[in-house]
Amino acid sequence: MSSKSDILAALGSGALKPHPLPQVEIAPRLDDLVGQFEASVKAVGGTLIRDNALAALQQQVASLVADGQQVISQVADVRGNRATPEDPHALRDINYAVIQGELAVAENGAVWVTEQGAGIRIAPFICENLLLVVRAEQLVANMHEALKRVNLENVGYGTFISGPSKTADIEQALVIGAHGACTLTVYLL
Repeated sequence: MSSKSDILAALGSGALKPHPLPQVEIAPRLDDLVGQFEASVKAVGGTLIRDNALAALQQQVASLVADGQQVISQVADVRGNRATPEDPHALRDINYAVIQGELAVAENGAVWVTEQGAGIRIAPFICENLLLVVRAEQLVANMHEALKRVNLENVGYGTFISGPSKTADIEQALVIGAHGACTLTVYLL
């Protein structure tokens, strides 16, 4: 027997017997999902725009483009000034990315974003400022409900994004934008 086989056999002999996962039965809070979502987005450092959201987004993007900011958009009714490239290196100077989210979670302010919605996997993380668009009817109470709706069949990549990038790993100092966007604005249609 090889040493690898010996190690695997030893690990196998001490392994716990399989047992079923616990059933989690948490009744979701269904009162004022939009209010809960807004509070959660704010708590994680983001901003929620819900009044005339599409018009507000179109106006915001038009203003950014007029100011010379580099904007890509994956939302049909919103036009940036740059096409989404296939080469991720071409996104190094993107100031704003407008990305379609598939669903949103009231309890934590997270938005489910797929590669199809982002156009290119790195877009939500390489841009300086992230503008996510999600429909109000795609708002769910909690992650349990969200995971029931997530369909991974035709998705190459997907992630939940909640707030701008932040870390406090180094010297316990909060750093915004170290691993992704510095700001996050969610437009709830």
